Amino acid sequence: MLLAFQLFGFSHLGVLALLFVIAYLLIRRCRKEPHASRTHAVLALLAFLCFASYPMSQAALAAVDDSYQLDSHLPFHLCDVAAIICGFALTTRKPLLCELAYFWGLAGTLQGLLTPNLGHDFPSPIFITFFLMHGVIVITALLLPLGLGWRPREGAVRRVFLGVLVYAAFAFAINALLDTNFGFLMHKPEQASLLDVMGAWPWYVICLIVVAGILFYLLSLPFKRSNESALKN
Repeated sequence: MLLAFQLFGFSHLGVLALLFVIAYLLIRRCRKEPHASRTHAVLALLAFLCFASYPMSQAALAAVDDSYQLDSHLPFHLCDVAAIICGFALTTRKPLLCELAYFWGLAGTLQGLLTPNLGHDFPSPIFITFFLMHGVIVITALLLPLGLGWRPREGAVRRVFLGVLVYAAFAFAINALLDTNFGFLMHKPEQASLLDVMGAWPWYVICLIVVAGILFYLLSLPFKRSNESALKN
């Protein structure tokens, strides 16, 4: 029997705590032993999970739900894209990919962890793969600056904001063509979320884009302060 997901229930809080502990341990290992073979192996595993999270979510969906919805089976949600970006960010350390992983992960995917659009609770495979995908994205976003010493370049906020606009335009076109809801651009998710306080469509979409820009800016502030401190010293 599949249990209905409970927001901030025991399973939800438990998996959030587990992900926090994993992120802390990974950051600590990368800072303490950055060149150790075990550290490289852990980073390779994290990258693999980023790449594998979408196929695993599809396998879980097939095992539990025999209905077919394009929204669930095509990899065009923002977090589907972010997971792939995180995998390549970890393996290549390309500056733009790292910027997208950090800003999208903490400004966007973190919200998905806190208010999941999820119908099944633990131990459903859908629950497990949902938090696996969203968890590895947020862990990567935290690990890049805190464990691997990555820093965004000048103009990073503009680039990642432009990336969001490009994604939104692409997702909106796909939604119009296929009658889907990628990026939640056509209607709000069924579960409670931050979008509920942003008004009706299309105003919540506009508010969401504005909030994204504000969050990107706020996420850039720690690096600006560290750069200013370095210049003073």
